[in-house]
Amino acid sequence: MSSQPSKSDTLNLAEIEAAIAVTQFAGHLHHLASTPSTNDLARQAAESSARHGVWIADEQTAGRGRGAHTWHSEPGAGLYMTALIAPPIPMQSALRLSFTTAIAAQSAICSVFGFERPAEIDIRWPNDLILNGRKVGGILIDTASKPAAPPLPAMLRYAIVGIGINLNHTSFPPELEPIATSLRRELEDDTKCRREPLAAAILVALDEELQRLTSNLEPRTLNLAAYSTWLTGKRVRVEGREGEPGGYTGTTAGLDSNGFLRVLGDDGQLHTVLSGGLREP
Repeated sequence: MSSQPSKSDTLNLAEIEAAIAVTQFAGHLHHLASTPSTNDLARQAAESSARHGVWIADEQTAGRGRGAHTWHSEPGAGLYMTALIAPPIPMQSALRLSFTTAIAAQSAICSVFGFERPAEIDIRWPNDLILNGRKVGGILIDTASKPAAPPLPAMLRYAIVGIGINLNHTSFPPELEPIATSLRRELEDDTKCRREPLAAAILVALDEELQRLTSNLEPRTLNLAAYSTWLTGKRVRVEGREGEPGGYTGTTAGLDSNGFLRVLGDDGQLHTVLSGGLREP
């Protein structure tokens, strides 16, 4: 049975706050020992008119991943964090938030723990962080839009950005053991990983990526190979959404103008992946 975090593992919010002082997240941190879902807390705040906030939990009892998947949240072993954001962007641009957040998390893991991207820490479109071939983290984003006023496009009202990273897991349930890993398991010296530096680095990097998204800076997607080996020239199987039939194999062919993945299927057709996930065939 998992135990609760020890006193020495208590999250130091002041340390994170000091590191993110110049970001949009400063002054909006919340910490909980246990909660069903940090995404649900962010949604409740958003529906009460909040537009910024960060919720970090030691444990999630009802955490979820993409589709109907659950997220294994061992108490105190991982970083379970949700950010509430509201950048002034069209909903069409909001489609890029999953990959944008993945780049921020990938950058933070590299800077804090020294892994190389994409050779060691890779992004499997659209929301999985893969470390040495196994999943180490995931991102789940929910969005809400403002009513459109034609001819103007629909705008983002808010986005809930859930981030889960396996830090100190030394084992996983049997069904996850072959496909999951943690940062601690992949470090050569088996060092216990602190949450504070990683949480702060992710929020700083996410703030930077959001500034890029709302400015005229060069989009990261112009150099896809620097972040992910899955986006171009990768043999994949595209799975249907949970509970839906279907699926096909092909070779990835980059992102379209809306940030969706294109796959040249074995049927000779160029598919746009609107939902579902990627796996190696």
